Amino acid sequence: MQTYYYVLASERFLFEEEPTHEVLRERTRHYQEQEKAIDFWVVHQPAFLDAPEMAAVKAQCPQPAAAIVSTDAQFITWLKLRLEYVLTGEFQAPSATIPDPLASLVSAS
Repeated sequence: MQTYYYVLASERFLFEEEPTHEVLRERTRHYQEQEKAIDFWVVHQPAFLDAPEMAAVKAQCPQPAAAIVSTDAQFITWLKLRLEYVLTGEFQAPSATIPDPLASLVSAS
């Protein structure tokens, strides 16, 4: 199992009120310059919030939610400092309750 770290907020906050796209674009450029593999993903309406152990977190976050998920704890800490009004946490996956850490409840159509 892998530990995944996340910042979580409403989609509106992350993508309309904050310059999140700009922050992620800069981080992607930095990773490319360092020849580092991308280890973060944007997940709209993350399915991991439906896991029973995440019920308290889901209750704290305005819906629809979005998350930036990473395997890099330091990156998530940095994002928390940059974005301020977000929830952070971690979870293990794949597991019985979280089979896909990057799954979204948004149907692809």
